[in-house]
Amino acid sequence: MKDPNVDEFILSADHWSAEMACLRRILLDCLLIETFKWRTPVYMVGTKNIIAIGSLKGHCALSFFNGALLQDEDNLLIKPGEHTQSGRWMKFSSVEEILAKEDFIKAYVYESIEVEKLGLKMEKPQEIPYPEELTAIFEKNPAVKMAFEKLTPGRQRAYLMHFSDGKQSATRTARIEKNEKYILRGIGITDCVCGLTKRKPSCDGSHKAIENFKR
Repeated sequence: MKDPNVDEFILSADHWSAEMACLRRILLDCLLIETFKWRTPVYMVGTKNIIAIGSLKGHCALSFFNGALLQDEDNLLIKPGEHTQSGRWMKFSSVEEILAKEDFIKAYVYESIEVEKLGLKMEKPQEIPYPEELTAIFEKNPAVKMAFEKLTPGRQRAYLMHFSDGKQSATRTARIEKNEKYILRGIGITDCVCGLTKRKPSCDGSHKAIENFKR
């Protein structure tokens, strides 16, 4: 069953409207439940989110929430970011490309459904300890601690990796202090803060066009 919010989303899209409509048709052919969450089309099995359709600057994409668990024998899946755990993208730049790969897409979708039905899960990543410098800042400013704990696990992990990578205590402290304002605003270290992207907090990469842009 089609969600009218998805109709509006696709019809009003500045880019990739035809491509997203094509992907939508394929996903509905696979009998997934269509919903509209986080301002994007999301497709479910029962109550579980398994795939989303996205429109980015250079392409449109299918986002497989547990794509890392798929076998990906045809090497169609892409890891969105260095610290991404389970999510994977399948990118497209034309309707013709989507139609040419339709059988492959459906095979990946059906495998995603089976993964969900079997209850397969990613192994929990090794926890990263809080650096002493971050703990000290939490003690001085409880609001930062509260805001950090409200971030998604992925955003917390990305911050912890960035802070912990500093070799010197002064470097770690400087990194934490530099990002305090973003943490307080609920923004992750890889989220867009340039104001150019139309899909905050996700970033379409447009900030990279700004010369000498710095966080």
